[in-house]
Amino acid sequence: MRDFSPRETLASHRVENQPPPDDDRDAFADDLPLRETLSREAPAWVAERLAPLGQAVGSREVQAWGEEANRHPPELRLFDRHGRRLDEVRYPPAYHRLMALACRDGWHAVAWREEGRGGHQAHVAALYLLTQAEPGFCCPITMTHAALPALRHAPEVLAEWQPKLLAHGYDGRALPLADKAAATLGMAMTEKQGGSDVRANTTRAERDGDGYRLTGHKWFCSAPMSDGFLTLAQGDEGLSCFLVPRFTPDGARNAIELQRLKEKCGNRANASAEIEYRGAWALPVGDPGRGIATILEMVQQTRLDAAIAPVGMMRQALVCAWQHVCNRHAFGLRLAEQPLMRAVIADLALEVEAGVVLGLRAARAFDAAAGDAEEAALARLLPTLAKYWHNRRGPGFMAEAMECLGGIGYVEESPLARLYREAPVNSIWEGSGNVICLDLLRVAKRHPRSLEALLALLDQARGRQGDYDRALEEIHRVLAGPAEALEPRARWLTQRLAQATQAALLLTQGPPAVAEGFCRSRLGEASPAYGCLPADLALTPILDRLPVP
Repeated sequence: MRDFSPRETLASHRVENQPPPDDDRDAFADDLPLRETLSREAPAWVAERLAPLGQAVGSREVQAWGEEANRHPPELRLFDRHGRRLDEVRYPPAYHRLMALACRDGWHAVAWREEGRGGHQAHVAALYLLTQAEPGFCCPITMTHAALPALRHAPEVLAEWQPKLLAHGYDGRALPLADKAAATLGMAMTEKQGGSDVRANTTRAERDGDGYRLTGHKWFCSAPMSDGFLTLAQGDEGLSCFLVPRFTPDGARNAIELQRLKEKCGNRANASAEIEYRGAWALPVGDPGRGIATILEMVQQTRLDAAIAPVGMMRQALVCAWQHVCNRHAFGLRLAEQPLMRAVIADLALEVEAGVVLGLRAARAFDAAAGDAEEAALARLLPTLAKYWHNRRGPGFMAEAMECLGGIGYVEESPLARLYREAPVNSIWEGSGNVICLDLLRVAKRHPRSLEALLALLDQARGRQGDYDRALEEIHRVLAGPAEALEPRARWLTQRLAQATQAALLLTQGPPAVAEGFCRSRLGEASPAYGCLPADLALTPILDRLPVP
């Protein structure tokens, strides 16, 4: 048998004291926190369906697709060689392979095919795994999934689009909907003058027969090769929601002109475009003048995905750092045996464990919301908390994991460089930190039952750990204070509620060593830096939960 392994003996030296070459790994079987959480939160079929996905995501082949999709970002092609307008984005083959991987087993559709039966938990867990192949391509997966609740406000539109959006399969060609077995959807809401303040939008909608014609500019259009876009425009009744397909009913290309692709810090595998509606044909979705309420049906779904994606990235970074420190020696010991490095890795592991339990608990609330008022109340708040806090923790996490590897973590051959660039995107997308924190206050005021349900969940862990009890009392004191004092402290409140919820879930369901370590390091002797754990904290039970390199 021929040996295709890399050469270790080079012209002047032998490669030693480095991790072995990358091999296939099983991203699901190796992930004890994920499997344990699913065993508590989700029906058994969820883990059974996720198992093959974990094997695929962890394979060298799929990991190479993620690297290729980043090294060869999408390209804008405005015209064909004869000068006819195309307005197309061309992706490398690896991007289409990743899309096919996600869509062929229906991870974009599972929440609705299995609605109320663990479908959201399956979708969220799958997105957590798919993110570890490449985060950028997950954007159209998320938006295709998230669009269904908004389209339900337009039954005729839903009847036409739902079969293609729920189909297992992927077709990346630019064709009319009728010519495709499967479709994806994107979103185009923000404009230059408003950003998150979409009420400031100036795009106009004029009625044209059974539809509308839209004229205006959208500053960010995610996944511009989607088959249609949910968008907002001003009509006679006010700001309304519309579906803008890439092709008009007669099969012609719709008047959606791509002006340019954004050159972004990260998220390079995914195209983000500025687009111009030049009388683009559109269908109304929801009641006229109720565009924000309609699009929020989609935003609530994307918020949950934006909460779990950073946890998937943190998990990938943690495994990369752990593999390195377990195979590299310094000062006579493996790095994984050095006390200070053990504290850093254990602290990173605590962050991932807490993110997994909060993300999947929020997904369970989505699954149960239709038949349980308490869970419906939690579903309004848990994604907000998770989206804010997981993304606040991500950039620092990636930097710390990169530092565990040293110089080779900083070069592009390591996945940590692109994870570091990717880390801020989910915090900025669909409402940056301040917007999310203000939304928490809005929900608490308009839907007080949601805050009551959250506090009841937190109360279930009372009496189990001293730092947790003191943190809970502080939260109650702040909430009992004057309402006008909450807005300046909205970030503090959102952070504390998120950490307390993570702690409550770990205390009531998680391993005792993990729960104790999390509460003491986040609610007690807290530090903004990773690796500053209490001196007497038992690290071995935390580290033993990581995969064997």
